[in-house]
Amino acid sequence: MNLIDEGKINSKQGKEVFAEMFATGQTAGAIVKEKGLEQVSDTGAIEALCDQAIAASAKAVAEYKAGKAQAINSIKGQVMKLSQGKANPQLVGEILARKLAE
Repeated sequence: MNLIDEGKINSKQGKEVFAEMFATGQTAGAIVKEKGLEQVSDTGAIEALCDQAIAASAKAVAEYKAGKAQAINSIKGQVMKLSQGKANPQLVGEILARKLAE
């Protein structure tokens, strides 16, 4: 699906859109707009969510800085929860890695 390739929706949302397309015959674009599924790729918005998640995840931040690389996944999960699954996961990972390296 082009919307996944363009980064407008993620693969999980793509599956939902595909099922809806099959059931209703609507276009992918119409379904994404109607259900508000478009992925958030605004760097400023994602940075703000990352800041919130970092502030709320002191233990995971400490573990990550102590060398436990997988601890970033806990913080990433918090960002995805805050964005209701709409944040671009790749961008979230990049921003978190940068912020945690500071």
